[in-house]
Amino acid sequence: MFNPRDFFQKISYIQYPLMLIGLFYSLKPYFVGFDTIWTNYNYAFIFIGLSISFSTLQDTTKTQNKFSRKIWENPKKGKVVLISMSCTALFLVLIGLYGIYASKSEVLEQLSFGIIVLGIGIVGMLKAAIEIFENHRLDKNPPTKKNE
Repeated sequence: MFNPRDFFQKISYIQYPLMLIGLFYSLKPYFVGFDTIWTNYNYAFIFIGLSISFSTLQDTTKTQNKFSRKIWENPKKGKVVLISMSCTALFLVLIGLYGIYASKSEVLEQLSFGIIVLGIGIVGMLKAAIEIFENHRLDKNPPTKKNE
């Protein structure tokens, strides 16, 4: 029978090739020259932002490893991570918008679209992180076999 959760879990694996493409563009200037470094970094930001967006399709009722479980089960650590993700997303989106509309820097104008895509990807990841935090925090959810 069709299970939407499993379907989206499988689609989320698209994040890995996208991350590799982003890594390729971030390393490309070191191999072919730094003439187009800002264009390559713009592409790297775009593909990494898309990769982060696809990673948010994973099942939020499961944690990926013991390290993340320790963070999301602890209310203080979870809140610190959520606040830092919020600040990062806000910073990236604001810098991107500034670069598009107000910057006189040609370099920032070139990078702005990629920075905005990366910021939006982190906003999506923030939404998934909030769900993970709600599903795993020990002060609201007592430990059971499912989330241990």
